[in-house]
Amino acid sequence: MSGVRRWGFSIAIVLLGCVLAVLGYVWMTGLRASPAPGALETRVARAARGLAIPSGDRDRPNPVELTPDAVARGMAHFADHCASCHANDGSGATELGRGLYPKPPDMRLEPTQRLTDGELFYIIEQGIRFTGMPAFGTGDAEHAGESWELVHFIRRLPQLPPDEVERMRQLNPRPPAEIRQELEEERFLRGEP
Repeated sequence: MSGVRRWGFSIAIVLLGCVLAVLGYVWMTGLRASPAPGALETRVARAARGLAIPSGDRDRPNPVELTPDAVARGMAHFADHCASCHANDGSGATELGRGLYPKPPDMRLEPTQRLTDGELFYIIEQGIRFTGMPAFGTGDAEHAGESWELVHFIRRLPQLPPDEVERMRQLNPRPPAEIRQELEEERFLRGEP
């Protein structure tokens, strides 16, 4: 066999191995979203995410001063925009979160908390492909400030007291069915059909 043929044969074997691995994965998992990713898949995904974040973004310091007002604004934003997947306490234990693959991380735990402020900001702004985490960045400075305030709030999640979690419930968006019920009750009380 010539060198070119051997090279082509080797590439074909590697490609066949990759195709068989993918087919085996699909057969074993059925591509269901309900199970948790395995340790290897989690490790590979975190490594890929780490490689995807440019070092200049990873090392960015939070330009928003850490103040009680900044944390409060971050908490209100989190309750209104993030809690439907991540839960008010950051656990990810929501109906929507349980249906995602991979599941939203428990943001109170070390894998999230050890990320730099720049990494958290980048993830909020750019999202993470092949997960439920969308990109929220708009490119304007005001929105970026809100994302940096979210970073401050995410840092607070491990120490979030129960009364603040309860206060966040008041800030969560109300489900459409609840709003419809309230409107129907108001119409009924006004004597409307």
